[in-house]
Amino acid sequence: MDLALSTLGDVAAIDPFAPEYRADPHPIYHRLRQLDPVHRLPGTRDWTVFRHADATAVLRDPRFSADPAHLPPDAQPIAGPRRVESKVLLFLDPPNHTRIRSLVSAAFTPARVRRLRTRVEELVSDLLDRAEAKGSLEVIGDLAYPLPVAVICELLGVPADADQATFRRWASDATRRLDGELDVDPESWARGEEAVASFIQYFITLINQRREQPEDGLLDALIAAEQAGDRLDPEELLAIVILLFLAGHETTMNLIGNGLWALLRHPDQLERLRRDPSLGPGAVEELLRYDGPVHVTSRIATEDLRVAGTPIRKGEQVIVVLAAANRDPAVFADPDRLDLGRRENRHLTFSAGMHYCLGAALAQLEGEVAIGALLRRFPTLALAGPEPVYRDHFVLRGLRSLELSV
Repeated sequence: MDLALSTLGDVAAIDPFAPEYRADPHPIYHRLRQLDPVHRLPGTRDWTVFRHADATAVLRDPRFSADPAHLPPDAQPIAGPRRVESKVLLFLDPPNHTRIRSLVSAAFTPARVRRLRTRVEELVSDLLDRAEAKGSLEVIGDLAYPLPVAVICELLGVPADADQATFRRWASDATRRLDGELDVDPESWARGEEAVASFIQYFITLINQRREQPEDGLLDALIAAEQAGDRLDPEELLAIVILLFLAGHETTMNLIGNGLWALLRHPDQLERLRRDPSLGPGAVEELLRYDGPVHVTSRIATEDLRVAGTPIRKGEQVIVVLAAANRDPAVFADPDRLDLGRRENRHLTFSAGMHYCLGAALAQLEGEVAIGALLRRFPTLALAGPEPVYRDHFVLRGLRSLELSV
């Protein structure tokens, strides 16, 4: 359809998050970016922004809050158990956000993450050995999930014999709640609530064990901080441990899966990376931009504001479509083209401002090592099965599975 023939009346009723746009939302994002860049979701008080400049402005403006407490009472999300979810770092503002983030940031500095490379390479090699032995690879279950789970478990000090299959089910169910109760069917919402409760019970038990028998992991350092009396309360401790576990693998899992699927659809770029492994770090940045693991985030106005001239009232929510900002032609030349050599890649996949992803450097390292090793090990890598489909999750964007012949 010729955009020049469209009118604002045509786009006012569009829900860009409707299921029919899930597989490839970018054509509708381009249309809305051009015709209605600060777009009110039909039938709601929520706004969406699609341009890189507007997304950056909202994410960096301290007058926009991540805390759902700023929503009007009738718009409060129903998310339980509230005693923990209200303490999650993702939904906190300063000073609590600053205080809690400072406790864990030292574990994820670029220098410390670089020291993990050898261990990540060992884990990837072991996982690919298993794939080679059986002659096939289901990327999500055989590599993209177990790799970051093993890394975050080692960082936290979660026992090596923990049931990772159970963790995967809990994590998938729990993170579905990020999409909001109105966008999730009641059965999935209930499974998510049960999964959150299961994580809470698991980590309460583990924390109590570590109080009695301390070890030398990040979990023990956080317990020590909590016991100091003025840094973490017990609920904050529990919330940050659960968040680190969930965020520590969901982002990387989707990065690896989405990234490999993008490369398979662009064989010229796959071969480019195979021939020149030095492209690895920049290639990961481009894969994060092209089809990133986090699709949207949101902020709430704490006072009457304007975004690109549009009035946003106190208590109204702005949904920042990170995926759309990452394809904004005002910032990225030929934005729908995958270009592993792209320079000045200012994508917003890891957000911006105070809520910039704490584990970004770790996810980038794991993605670089995993994808690079996979291309080196298997020169005839190819899709083996039907075209993959994306999970029902919306805030987090990732594949259900990706079957490859190796």
